[in-house]
Amino acid sequence: MDGLYKVEYDISGGAGRSVLYARAGRMLGGNTAFAHFGSYETIDGEIVARLRTRRHSASPRPRTLVSADEVTISISGKPQGDVYHFLGAVKEDAGSVFRAVMTPLGNDDIPPPGAVGEGGIVSGLYSIDIQMLDGLAGGHTGVMLLKDGRILGGDAFFYYLGAYSSANGRWKGEFVNQEHTPAKDEHPLFGGHEVGIGFSGRCDAGGAAMEATALAGKRSIRFAATLKLIQPFTGAGG
Repeated sequence: MDGLYKVEYDISGGAGRSVLYARAGRMLGGNTAFAHFGSYETIDGEIVARLRTRRHSASPRPRTLVSADEVTISISGKPQGDVYHFLGAVKEDAGSVFRAVMTPLGNDDIPPPGAVGEGGIVSGLYSIDIQMLDGLAGGHTGVMLLKDGRILGGDAFFYYLGAYSSANGRWKGEFVNQEHTPAKDEHPLFGGHEVGIGFSGRCDAGGAAMEATALAGKRSIRFAATLKLIQPFTGAGG
């Protein structure tokens, strides 16, 4: 089950999407407004998972799928080929029905990791808040997973794959921003292009900042982003 997935879910009739990384019994991911993290195990050939949600940013279009910003979701399911189908419930919402389909995203395209030394950025799940530079309007939020020199992440429309190096309170790297669901009408930040992004910036134990340049078609777009640590990787095998 190791890898990055697009998750399409339905909670008692309300729908949403996220990205989710699964590896060695752990799951971490999220979307524009929420982070998801938890664990899974295989029992009698079935994947059984328990996830927590936590709001990291205001929703661009407020809506209510669950009763609170922090809830627990219990699910179980099996693969159908490379795609996983899950069924479960939100613990805090009596009578809720949670369905999810997890589809793998570009895991063969993840680049080799960069080097991380003393004083490097902490491996974990981060919120990312993007603000455009050079007088351009717009911004965006999502989640970014940093793990031993590799970058994964995304939101309800995009996903990230890349690599970074970090030491002594600095970090730099590259990642590709790609659509997993058409987004031109919803979030025209990069006009629906597959975008290569290079960045550098500072980091500490609680987060990081970057200045970046994105190549979207023939355009070069500069932006700044702030990352805040939501959930660190802990323990062996994460």
